[in-house]
Amino acid sequence: MNRDEAIDLLKQKGYKATGKRKDILWFFEEADGYRTAKDLTRFMENNYEGISYDTIYRNLHLYHDVGILEATELNGEKHFRMNCTKHHHHHFICKDCGKTKEIAVCPMDDVINALSNYTIEDHKFEVYGLCPACKTA
Repeated sequence: MNRDEAIDLLKQKGYKATGKRKDILWFFEEADGYRTAKDLTRFMENNYEGISYDTIYRNLHLYHDVGILEATELNGEKHFRMNCTKHHHHHFICKDCGKTKEIAVCPMDDVINALSNYTIEDHKFEVYGLCPACKTA
């Protein structure tokens, strides 16, 4: 998803695309991988001195709830990234820097066979480790 698609989605859901909200979208559009609320706060403080954590968290959760941001848990902290809407795929996520790499493999065929009596509504497959840059650092 890009920033323009995200703004359109916000408006479709009845939310305003304020300057702060657009700046948050720009931050995630430019980010290479998952980022924390702390990362976003540091970025936003450059233009919005004294911005509150409440504002940051409220917008992060809004964006997640409407499908603009994906979320994952890394090192006990929630991390966010712009939602991928191109095609079905999964991610390798670096535990140090948060960078992601697309994984084309999906284990759902095996899972569906193993859970034949169950109704699966959604899934998420993530692999965690170190990217080449963090591995050599």
